[in-house]
Amino acid sequence: METVKVKDLPPRTVERLSKYRRLLSKYSIDEKNFIYSHDLARLLNLTPVQVRRDLMLIGVSGNHRRGYNVKELIDHISKIIDTENGHNLAIVGMGNLGRAVTAFIRKNETKMNIVAGFDIDSEKTGKEIAGVNCYHVQKIQDKIKELEIDIAILTTSPDATTEIIQLLIQNGIKGILNFTSVHLDIPKNIYLKNYDIITSLEEIGFFIK
Repeated sequence: METVKVKDLPPRTVERLSKYRRLLSKYSIDEKNFIYSHDLARLLNLTPVQVRRDLMLIGVSGNHRRGYNVKELIDHISKIIDTENGHNLAIVGMGNLGRAVTAFIRKNETKMNIVAGFDIDSEKTGKEIAGVNCYHVQKIQDKIKELEIDIAILTTSPDATTEIIQLLIQNGIKGILNFTSVHLDIPKNIYLKNYDIITSLEEIGFFIK
């Protein structure tokens, strides 16, 4: 299998590469220098064939006797999926979910930097919430440019989402992680990832019934 260009990697492959790296970062703490594809697959509930296929796509081949060098694999995946300076993120909607998402991202080692929060509640704006400055949504235009924000995480109420999404796109947001239940009709040049907890739960329910 030939190495593919980074921009041509399937989204699900990129998703798995991120999971491989997070798992390997913890795995390396145990001072284990190598890992086999079947061990990596078992820990992530995948097949060894899937793991080897993903890694071959980014030009990585394991050693038949020792498996994959953990540190080298972490470094290689990082070169593939990270940018040099990382990405600046904004959380839009600093309610309970927004605060929880902010805290979760900030405590993990990642090049995803949350640099601002936005909300319409005057009780929240002008304050620091979960370690991030919270601004009124009216400042979205100024702050996106000032802080060079290119990714937005939506944790807003459904009735406010449609108007805010247009504001984000008009001001240069390139990627969106949508935690709301609202279907977003956005331009093709904006990368959208929906996180639908109901769909995920119904999938689980289907397979355990």
